[in-house]
Formats: sequence, C-alpha cells, structure tokens
Amino acid sequence: MAAVRKLQKCVVSPTRKHSASVIFLHGSGDTGQGLRAWVRDVIVPDLAFAHIRVIYPTAPARPYTPMQGGLSTVWFDRHKISQDCPEHLESIDDMCNTLGSIIQDEVNAGIPKHRMIIGGFSMGGAMALHLGIRYHPDLAGVFALSSFLNKDSVAFQAVEERIRAGHSLPELFQCHGTSDNLVLHQWGRDMSVLLRKAGMTTAFHSFSGLHHQLSQPEMELLRSWILSKLPPTTSS
Repeated sequence: MAAVRKLQKCVVSPTRKHSASVIFLHGSGDTGQGLRAWVRDVIVPDLAFAHIRVIYPTAPARPYTPMQGGLSTVWFDRHKISQDCPEHLESIDDMCNTLGSIIQDEVNAGIPKHRMIIGGFSMGGAMALHLGIRYHPDLAGVFALSSFLNKDSVAFQAVEERIRAGHSLPELFQCHGTSDNLVLHQWGRDMSVLLRKAGMTTAFHSFSGLHHQLSQPEMELLRSWILSKLPPTTSS
C-alpha cells in the first residue's frame, strides 16, 4: 500500500493542557500559513484557546481545471466553479485519505474524535464536509465558511443513508456573505437546505454585505460555536 502523503501544516498550540483539536482548511490557492495569518488579522483576540490545538494544513499543488490545468494548492479538482456540474470524486476521496492522517495524528496524541472539529473556508469547507459526513462522522462538528457542495454531491446521499441507519452525524455550522460573487450566497443556502432535508443538523448564518472573505463578527461567532462543542474538560 502506498504511503499517505504528509501535509505541511501551521499549528497554534493551546496555552494549557491539550484536550481538543480544530483542523481549519484554507480555500483554493492559499496555504495553511496564509489562512493562519488572515485569521490573525481578522479576529482580535486571536482564534487561539487554552485547551484546543488549531491546525492549518496546506494542500499540495495539483493541476486545477478552472485554471486551465495550472498548478494550485487545492484540496481537490473541480470541472468548474459551479454547483450544477458533477463532483471530481476521485480527487476528493484521495484527499480525504490524506487528511485522515492528520485526524489520526490527533487520535494518537490522545484526542478522541468527538473532541475534534474540522472546517474550512470556501473549498476548505466543502472538503471538511466530505470528511465529516462520509469518512469521520464521529467528529464533534463541521464548519463551512463561504462554501458550497455540488447539487448532486454524494455527501447528501451519505447523510440520508446514515440517518436511515440510525447513525449520528456531526453538526454543521455555516456562514456566508450576502455579497459573495464567487461562491454565491444562494449556493451556500441551497447546501444548507439540502443537508437539513437529508437529516443533518445545520445552522446557517448570513452576513449582510460580506464578500468572499472572513470577517470579525463571523469569526467571533465561530469561536463561540467551537467552545460550545469543545468546552474545557475538568483537567484542561
């Protein structure tokens, strides 16, 4: 069996005992270091915690079809940036396996999956949804900021199948700007509606006038949600 690729990552360590972890995935063309710097610029005080390790991995460069096959740091390929086309499932599943090694590293460090959240911005949020729904449904939660899934995504069917079988799924926290002209606000809303219809617990937050970007109010809401899902333990 081929060895799983190890991804570069930027890590913000907890100031006290490590008892939970958040994996935050960047958007297309960015890096873990770039997202980390963006978050630090947007939210004051920083998205840092006494008990939670925050991990910002970097996607490996790969040919990206929307850039005419040019190399870009993307989690998976897309046929085009649209919700009305098929998913590039082979590249999605390949990266799910690669990112699974980061989750396993945290498990090896003593953090159970119910004490982990995975999420991301834009493409990173879609990647997190595939991981949380199809591969690691025992995570504490998933967040998606300015993100969308293709209308025929296998993730919707996976939610229906797990709910029908009586299995649990992580809760989804979503944020989206109403002025986003790259990933339309309606695409994010459509995803939320379809996931909820399939049986997933979702919360969708709209931010008036926000473009395809992060904002301080959004990040403050995210921090509060993370702490509600991953509160300090008595030994933290």
